[in-house]
Amino acid sequence: MRFSSIKNNNSFFPYLLLLIQPIFMASNLAIARGAASSVPPVSLGFWRWTLVFILLLPFFYQSILKNIKHLKSEFLKLFFLGFTGCCLCSIFPYVAGQTTTVLNMSLIYTSSSIFIVMLSTFFYKEKISLLQSLGFLLAFIGVLVVISNGKLSTLLNLEFVEGDIWILGAAISWALYSVYILHWKSKFNFFTKFTLIAFFGSLSLSPFYLYETFYLGDKLNLDFMSIFWILLAAISPGIVAFALYSKIQKYLGASITGFTLYLFVVYGAFYGIFFFNEQLYISHYLGGILVLLGVYFARKTNK
Repeated sequence: MRFSSIKNNNSFFPYLLLLIQPIFMASNLAIARGAASSVPPVSLGFWRWTLVFILLLPFFYQSILKNIKHLKSEFLKLFFLGFTGCCLCSIFPYVAGQTTTVLNMSLIYTSSSIFIVMLSTFFYKEKISLLQSLGFLLAFIGVLVVISNGKLSTLLNLEFVEGDIWILGAAISWALYSVYILHWKSKFNFFTKFTLIAFFGSLSLSPFYLYETFYLGDKLNLDFMSIFWILLAAISPGIVAFALYSKIQKYLGASITGFTLYLFVVYGAFYGIFFFNEQLYISHYLGGILVLLGVYFARKTNK
Protein backbone atom coordinates (compact mmCIF):
# COMPACT_ATOMS: atom_id res chain seq x y z
CA MET A 1 0.00 0.00 0.00
CA ARG A 2 1.34 3.43 -0.88
CA PHE A 3 2.02 6.12 1.75
CA SER A 4 -0.34 8.56 0.05
CA SER A 5 -3.33 6.23 0.23
CA ILE A 6 -2.64 5.53 3.89
CA LYS A 7 -2.51 9.23 4.58
CA ASN A 8 -5.84 9.84 2.91
CA ASN A 9 -7.49 7.06 4.88
CA ASN A 10 -5.88 7.83 8.22
CA SER A 11 -4.85 11.37 9.13
CA PHE A 12 -3.13 10.02 12.25
CA PHE A 13 -0.54 8.13 10.19
CA PRO A 14 1.79 11.12 9.52
CA TYR A 15 1.84 11.87 13.25
CA LEU A 16 2.69 8.23 13.91
CA LEU A 17 5.67 8.69 11.58
CA LEU A 18 6.57 11.80 13.59
CA LEU A 19 6.84 9.62 16.71
CA ILE A 20 8.72 6.80 14.98
CA GLN A 21 11.29 8.67 12.88
CA PRO A 22 13.45 9.95 15.79
CA ILE A 23 13.88 6.34 16.98
CA PHE A 24 15.93 5.68 13.85
CA MET A 25 17.58 9.11 13.81
CA ALA A 26 18.79 8.83 17.43
CA SER A 27 19.99 5.28 16.85
CA ASN A 28 23.08 6.74 15.16
CA LEU A 29 24.32 7.97 18.54
CA ALA A 30 23.68 4.58 20.12
CA ILE A 31 25.61 3.01 17.23
CA ALA A 32 28.47 5.47 17.78
CA ARG A 33 28.68 4.32 21.40
CA GLY A 34 27.99 0.63 20.85
CA ALA A 35 30.37 0.15 17.92
CA ALA A 36 33.28 1.97 19.60
CA SER A 37 35.00 -1.27 20.62
CA SER A 38 34.17 -3.20 17.44
CA VAL A 39 34.64 -0.90 14.44
CA PRO A 40 37.14 1.94 13.89
CA PRO A 41 35.18 5.21 13.60
CA VAL A 42 36.14 6.19 10.04
CA SER A 43 35.71 2.61 8.82
CA LEU A 44 32.19 2.62 10.24
CA GLY A 45 31.35 5.83 8.40
CA PHE A 46 32.97 4.76 5.13
CA TRP A 47 31.30 1.36 4.91
CA ARG A 48 27.99 2.77 6.17
CA TRP A 49 27.66 5.21 3.28
CA THR A 50 29.17 2.82 0.74
CA LEU A 51 26.51 0.31 1.71
CA VAL A 52 23.75 2.94 1.55
CA PHE A 53 24.82 3.78 -2.00
CA ILE A 54 24.96 0.09 -3.01
CA LEU A 55 21.50 -0.58 -1.56
CA LEU A 56 19.88 2.45 -3.21
CA LEU A 57 21.59 2.30 -6.61
CA PRO A 58 19.46 -0.55 -8.12
CA PHE A 59 16.31 1.51 -7.46
CA PHE A 60 17.54 4.89 -8.68
CA TYR A 61 20.24 4.27 -11.28
CA GLN A 62 17.78 4.86 -14.11
CA SER A 63 16.87 8.26 -12.68
CA ILE A 64 20.58 9.08 -12.33
CA LEU A 65 21.27 8.10 -15.95
CA LYS A 66 18.22 10.01 -17.16
CA ASN A 67 19.49 13.20 -15.49
CA ILE A 68 23.21 12.57 -15.97
CA LYS A 69 23.54 15.85 -17.88
CA HIS A 70 22.84 17.73 -14.64
CA LEU A 71 25.59 15.92 -12.72
CA LYS A 72 28.35 18.12 -14.12
CA SER A 73 26.67 21.36 -13.03
CA GLU A 74 25.74 19.97 -9.61
CA PHE A 75 28.94 18.03 -8.93
CA LEU A 76 30.47 20.46 -6.42
CA LYS A 77 27.15 20.92 -4.60
CA LEU A 78 26.66 17.17 -4.26
CA PHE A 79 30.24 16.73 -3.08
CA PHE A 80 29.80 19.47 -0.46
CA LEU A 81 26.63 17.80 0.83
CA GLY A 82 28.32 14.41 0.88
CA PHE A 83 31.31 15.86 2.73
CA THR A 84 29.34 17.78 5.39
CA GLY A 85 26.31 15.50 5.79
CA CYS A 86 27.95 12.08 5.40
CA CYS A 87 31.72 12.41 5.90
CA LEU A 88 31.97 14.87 8.81
CA CYS A 89 28.65 13.76 10.34
CA SER A 90 30.04 10.22 10.45
CA ILE A 91 33.61 10.82 11.59
CA PHE A 92 32.72 13.31 14.34
CA PRO A 93 29.94 11.30 16.10
CA TYR A 94 31.75 7.98 15.75
CA VAL A 95 34.95 9.43 17.22
CA ALA A 96 32.85 11.12 19.93
CA GLY A 97 31.22 7.81 20.86
CA GLN A 98 34.57 6.49 22.05
CA THR A 99 34.84 8.95 24.94
CA THR A 100 31.45 10.49 25.73
CA THR A 101 27.93 9.27 26.49
CA VAL A 102 24.82 8.94 24.35
CA LEU A 103 23.08 11.36 26.75
CA ASN A 104 25.67 14.07 26.15
CA MET A 105 25.72 13.46 22.41
CA SER A 106 21.95 13.72 22.05
CA LEU A 107 21.73 16.98 24.03
CA ILE A 108 24.70 18.66 22.31
CA TYR A 109 23.69 17.48 18.82
CA THR A 110 20.29 19.11 19.29
CA SER A 111 22.06 22.47 19.19
CA SER A 112 22.41 21.98 15.40
CA SER A 113 19.09 23.85 15.07
CA ILE A 114 20.72 26.91 16.62
CA PHE A 115 23.59 26.76 14.16
CA ILE A 116 21.12 26.32 11.28
CA VAL A 117 19.44 29.63 12.13
CA MET A 118 22.78 31.36 12.68
CA LEU A 119 24.21 30.13 9.36
CA SER A 120 21.01 31.06 7.52
CA THR A 121 21.37 34.56 8.93
CA PHE A 122 25.03 34.82 7.98
CA PHE A 123 24.84 33.37 4.45
CA TYR A 124 21.29 34.26 3.41
CA LYS A 125 20.74 37.45 5.44
CA GLU A 126 17.68 36.11 7.24
CA LYS A 127 16.60 38.41 10.05
CA ILE A 128 16.91 37.34 13.69
CA SER A 129 14.32 38.44 16.23
CA LEU A 130 15.00 39.25 19.88
CA LEU A 131 13.31 35.99 20.85
CA GLN A 132 15.60 34.01 18.56
CA SER A 133 18.63 35.78 20.03
CA LEU A 134 17.45 34.71 23.47
CA GLY A 135 17.15 31.17 22.11
CA PHE A 136 20.79 31.24 20.94
CA LEU A 137 21.94 32.38 24.37
CA LEU A 138 19.92 29.75 26.26
CA ALA A 139 21.07 26.92 23.99
CA PHE A 140 24.69 28.04 24.21
CA ILE A 141 24.53 28.10 28.01
CA GLY A 142 22.79 24.71 27.97
CA VAL A 143 25.55 23.14 25.87
CA LEU A 144 28.19 24.61 28.21
CA VAL A 145 26.34 23.13 31.21
CA VAL A 146 26.33 19.67 29.57
CA ILE A 147 29.94 19.59 28.40
CA SER A 148 31.21 21.00 31.72
CA ASN A 149 29.03 18.65 33.77
CA GLY A 150 27.77 21.76 35.54
CA LYS A 151 31.22 22.61 36.93
CA LEU A 152 32.57 26.14 36.49
CA SER A 153 36.13 24.89 37.03
CA THR A 154 35.84 22.70 33.92
CA LEU A 155 34.98 25.76 31.82
CA LEU A 156 37.72 27.92 33.35
CA ASN A 157 40.38 25.24 32.90
CA LEU A 158 39.04 24.04 29.51
CA GLU A 159 39.00 20.45 30.79
CA PHE A 160 36.31 19.13 28.45
CA VAL A 161 35.62 15.53 27.52
CA GLU A 162 37.08 15.13 24.04
CA GLY A 163 33.95 13.42 22.68
CA ASP A 164 31.74 16.39 23.62
CA ILE A 165 33.84 18.65 21.40
CA TRP A 166 33.65 16.17 18.53
CA ILE A 167 29.85 15.95 18.73
CA LEU A 168 29.63 19.74 18.81
CA GLY A 169 31.59 19.70 15.55
CA ALA A 170 29.06 17.22 14.19
CA ALA A 171 26.21 19.59 15.10
CA ILE A 172 27.88 22.39 13.16
CA SER A 173 28.53 20.09 10.18
CA TRP A 174 24.90 18.98 10.12
CA ALA A 175 23.83 22.63 10.23
CA LEU A 176 26.00 23.39 7.19
CA TYR A 177 24.46 20.45 5.35
CA SER A 178 20.90 21.40 6.36
CA VAL A 179 21.19 25.06 5.40
CA TYR A 180 22.72 24.31 2.03
CA ILE A 181 20.30 21.55 1.04
CA LEU A 182 17.36 23.73 2.14
CA HIS A 183 18.35 26.60 -0.16
CA TRP A 184 19.57 24.49 -3.08
CA LYS A 185 17.16 23.70 -5.89
CA SER A 186 18.37 20.51 -7.54
CA LYS A 187 17.34 18.91 -10.82
CA PHE A 188 17.36 15.51 -9.10
CA ASN A 189 14.43 14.22 -7.03
CA PHE A 190 14.91 13.54 -3.32
CA PHE A 191 15.97 9.88 -3.39
CA THR A 192 18.09 10.21 -6.52
CA LYS A 193 19.87 13.14 -4.90
CA PHE A 194 20.24 11.19 -1.66
CA THR A 195 21.78 8.27 -3.56
CA LEU A 196 24.33 10.62 -5.12
CA ILE A 197 25.02 12.31 -1.77
CA ALA A 198 25.71 8.87 -0.28
CA PHE A 199 28.17 8.19 -3.12
CA PHE A 200 30.02 11.47 -2.61
CA GLY A 201 29.93 10.91 1.15
CA SER A 202 31.67 7.57 0.66
CA LEU A 203 34.10 9.15 -1.80
CA SER A 204 35.02 11.99 0.60
CA LEU A 205 35.45 9.49 3.44
CA SER A 206 37.83 7.27 1.44
CA PRO A 207 41.10 9.23 2.08
CA PHE A 208 40.34 9.34 5.82
CA TYR A 209 39.55 5.62 5.72
CA LEU A 210 42.87 4.86 4.02
CA TYR A 211 44.68 7.06 6.54
CA GLU A 212 43.03 5.29 9.48
CA THR A 213 43.67 1.84 8.03
CA PHE A 214 47.24 2.08 6.72
CA TYR A 215 48.84 5.01 8.58
CA LEU A 216 47.22 4.62 12.00
CA GLY A 217 47.00 0.84 11.60
CA ASP A 218 43.44 0.77 12.92
CA LYS A 219 42.13 -1.88 10.55
CA LEU A 220 38.58 -3.17 10.32
CA ASN A 221 38.18 -6.79 11.40
CA LEU A 222 35.26 -8.33 9.57
CA ASP A 223 33.38 -10.35 12.16
CA PHE A 224 29.74 -10.67 13.19
CA MET A 225 29.71 -7.57 15.42
CA SER A 226 31.43 -5.26 12.93
CA ILE A 227 29.10 -6.37 10.12
CA PHE A 228 26.10 -5.93 12.44
CA TRP A 229 27.05 -2.34 13.34
CA ILE A 230 27.76 -1.36 9.73
CA LEU A 231 24.46 -2.82 8.50
CA LEU A 232 22.55 -1.14 11.33
CA ALA A 233 24.23 2.22 10.65
CA ALA A 234 23.41 2.03 6.93
CA ILE A 235 19.78 0.99 7.34
CA SER A 236 18.48 2.64 10.52
CA PRO A 237 19.90 6.20 10.73
CA GLY A 238 20.86 6.06 7.07
CA ILE A 239 18.07 4.98 4.75
CA VAL A 240 15.08 4.65 7.11
CA ALA A 241 15.57 7.91 9.05
CA PHE A 242 16.10 9.96 5.88
CA ALA A 243 13.13 8.37 4.08
CA LEU A 244 10.73 8.89 6.98
CA TYR A 245 11.91 12.47 7.47
CA SER A 246 11.11 13.31 3.85
CA LYS A 247 7.63 11.79 4.20
CA ILE A 248 6.90 13.76 7.38
CA GLN A 249 7.98 17.00 5.70
CA LYS A 250 5.70 16.23 2.76
CA TYR A 251 2.67 15.47 4.93
CA LEU A 252 3.05 17.89 7.86
CA GLY A 253 5.36 20.67 6.66
CA ALA A 254 8.68 21.90 8.00
CA SER A 255 7.39 23.47 11.24
CA ILE A 256 5.73 20.36 12.66
CA THR A 257 8.56 18.16 11.37
CA GLY A 258 10.86 20.18 13.61
CA PHE A 259 9.32 18.43 16.61
CA THR A 260 11.37 15.34 15.71
CA LEU A 261 14.29 17.19 17.30
CA TYR A 262 12.64 17.21 20.73
CA LEU A 263 11.81 13.51 20.48
CA PHE A 264 15.40 12.90 19.34
CA VAL A 265 16.59 13.95 22.81
CA VAL A 266 14.06 11.67 24.51
CA TYR A 267 15.00 8.62 22.46
CA GLY A 268 18.69 9.43 22.83
CA ALA A 269 18.25 9.43 26.61
CA PHE A 270 16.37 6.12 26.35
CA TYR A 271 19.21 4.49 24.41
CA GLY A 272 21.81 5.82 26.82
CA ILE A 273 20.02 4.77 30.01
CA PHE A 274 18.61 1.39 29.00
CA PHE A 275 21.32 0.07 26.65
CA PHE A 276 24.46 1.60 28.15
CA ASN A 277 23.45 2.08 31.81
CA GLU A 278 24.22 5.79 31.67
CA GLN A 279 23.21 8.03 34.56
CA LEU A 280 21.22 11.26 34.40
CA TYR A 281 22.76 14.08 36.42
CA ILE A 282 21.52 17.54 37.36
CA SER A 283 23.66 18.96 34.55
CA HIS A 284 21.71 16.86 32.02
CA TYR A 285 18.35 18.10 33.30
CA LEU A 286 19.42 21.74 33.49
CA GLY A 287 21.39 21.67 30.23
CA GLY A 288 18.60 19.80 28.45
CA ILE A 289 15.95 22.29 29.53
CA LEU A 290 18.09 25.24 28.42
CA VAL A 291 18.96 23.65 25.05
CA LEU A 292 15.36 22.68 24.27
CA LEU A 293 14.05 26.11 25.32
CA GLY A 294 16.74 27.70 23.19
CA VAL A 295 15.81 25.57 20.17
CA TYR A 296 12.12 26.39 20.69
CA PHE A 297 12.76 30.15 20.74
CA ALA A 298 15.26 29.98 17.88
CA ARG A 299 12.67 28.29 15.67
CA LYS A 300 10.25 31.15 16.22
CA THR A 301 10.10 33.22 13.04
CA ASN A 302 9.22 36.87 12.72
CA LYS A 303 5.54 37.51 12.13
